[in-house]
Amino acid sequence: MTRLIVAALAAVAGISTAHAQQQQQPPQTPPAAPSAAPAAAAPELGLKVEIEPAAMTLVKAMCDKLAAAKTMSFTAVTTYESPDRTGEPLVYMSLAQVALQRPNKLRVITLGDGPRNEFYYDGKTVQAYEPAANLLATVKAPDTIDATLRAAYEYASIYFPFTDVILSDPLEVINENLKVAFVVGKSIVVGGVPTDIVVLVGKYTHVQLWIGSDDKLPRMARAIFIGDPSHYRHTVQFSDWKIDPTFPADTFTFTPPAGVGQVPFARPDAPPAKPADKK
Repeated sequence: MTRLIVAALAAVAGISTAHAQQQQQPPQTPPAAPSAAPAAAAPELGLKVEIEPAAMTLVKAMCDKLAAAKTMSFTAVTTYESPDRTGEPLVYMSLAQVALQRPNKLRVITLGDGPRNEFYYDGKTVQAYEPAANLLATVKAPDTIDATLRAAYEYASIYFPFTDVILSDPLEVINENLKVAFVVGKSIVVGGVPTDIVVLVGKYTHVQLWIGSDDKLPRMARAIFIGDPSHYRHTVQFSDWKIDPTFPADTFTFTPPAGVGQVPFARPDAPPAKPADKK
């Protein structure tokens, strides 16, 4: 159980390392965290750049809507594929309830096929908590959502599958290494609303994206990792969108329960560690 918790909270350990290095070294500009972890040795596509203006018009409208929001909340249901003992894809799912306030507050409550995890970022610290085991990790963090997510990815190889949606400039991330963009057509299936379907192909991923035709919000994204011979994929479906809601004052803070155990921070591949004494 401890190994499982440490792996789940490894992103927070990365934030601590990043923050310490930012204080000790000259500031640098690392790349933004992608919405999907790239394959270790993903090859170049070998495709010529072919970007349809109509596709980018749809994508830009979505990104402008997201970037303009001062606060937002949504639900993201992610379906992952991973090989089982037979080598065939095994599907597992998670449900994340997301709330953010720009520039420096984020809460992600993750449910699904595995232990519930709660992630709180209040602009100064990150707290990650697993209720079932009553274990908590707390660490200092950078002062923006973007920097916090970037640090988590760079130093712990951990990401939220909806990262691109909550960055301050989603279009900048999408444009980075973009090679192909085209419009597939329209749909009325996803989320029960009319959507425009766009394909975006970059250096590491092939993404099919459903964008609300009227509200310009992302409704579903299906990503395939380039370089993965099995072509495993994950799909994120978005719902319950609220743009610029007013949150209660305590939305992004967490008060640990009595008897909580402190979890040492470590990368997922680190040896398992015992929880610290409970408070």
